[in-house]
Amino acid sequence: MTQYHSNFTRLTNATAIILAKKLGLVDADANLSCKEIGDGNLNYVFHITDTATNNGIIIKQAVPYAKVLGESWPLTLKRAAIEANALIHFRSYCPEFVPQVYYSDEQLAITVMEDLSHLKIVRSGLIAGDSFPLLSQHIGEYVAKTSFYTSDYHLEPSAKKEVARQFTNPELCKITEVFIFTDPFFEELPGDFEVELTDAAKRIWHDQDVILEVAKLKQSFETEQEALLHGDLHTGSIFASETETKVIDPEFAFYGPVGFDLGQYTANLLFQAVSRNGAGKEEIFTQLDEFWRSFEKTYSELWNTHNKSPFRHVTGYLPYLLTKFKRDAFGFAGCELIRRTIGLSHVADLNVMEDKETKIAAKTATLKLGALLIKKREELDVPAVIEWIKQQTLTSSSPL
Repeated sequence: MTQYHSNFTRLTNATAIILAKKLGLVDADANLSCKEIGDGNLNYVFHITDTATNNGIIIKQAVPYAKVLGESWPLTLKRAAIEANALIHFRSYCPEFVPQVYYSDEQLAITVMEDLSHLKIVRSGLIAGDSFPLLSQHIGEYVAKTSFYTSDYHLEPSAKKEVARQFTNPELCKITEVFIFTDPFFEELPGDFEVELTDAAKRIWHDQDVILEVAKLKQSFETEQEALLHGDLHTGSIFASETETKVIDPEFAFYGPVGFDLGQYTANLLFQAVSRNGAGKEEIFTQLDEFWRSFEKTYSELWNTHNKSPFRHVTGYLPYLLTKFKRDAFGFAGCELIRRTIGLSHVADLNVMEDKETKIAAKTATLKLGALLIKKREELDVPAVIEWIKQQTLTSSSPL
């Protein structure tokens, strides 16, 4: 229980409308409708719309526990303030990719922001076969800008430390540490998967090379403060259309290794690459390639034009960092692939597959790919990962 809990009141559709009018964010005489649209595990989300103009706003409210688990897993309400501040921070670096925050209240744990209902949640869109031709270019730019501008290469050291202090986020980081880096890798800890995946899961649990590398990755997550991260950059945290992209839900924001955000997005593209067939698979390969090209190009440009480090001109420093980021990202992506397959929180990309044999084949391939990325991350590049998936498709008894 936190200091905010005693004053906390959960919004309803009716009280969300009252709040919107009180804040002056809508016309006081407007006829408003409100729908609770949150489908995540932690929060409630209200979409308020003026029925005459169809203009809207979003009110997001955290509750003092994990919504999906109830009060058995208490959570700090401070995460709402962290999310609002992260959105404001990230928007200052790349306003084209981050929604505007209109108002936030730490005591009520609410954030009022721009309505993105004209866009689609990327995960749902990709599953439905929608095309987002600029998505990965935009996300590459977003990660490059947010990670560079919040790093030691742009911020004066004391200023960076002050920002890092504002984003100390132990409770949300603990969720990541448990569900991504710990539980999926030990047979005796909680998991959830089809019985047909038991042998594949055991191969991971008994592979000491995998477990050792996961331990290293977890240490990196816990100790490296390279930049301010989104902390949960999956395709369910991105809205997009053919021309526009917006990143939402940074309540897991914290200072950590740049490769973590890179790895989260990479892994979520890989879920699609494994689950698709034919031209659809090639489309995701293109997205994967564009993401990394965009990130490296944008980061390199920022390095050359806005770098304040005394070491910025040292030959080989930038290539060293880009190599480190990619190596870390592949390892983190491997952990995400595995935890979303045999851990407690799965992804719809794989679970919506209707044919049981095809689904098991895809999930088995996902586990193999996860282990490969973790163990071989220092040797792999994007073309090698794409080629592995192509070969797995050719050799699998069921089409992926």
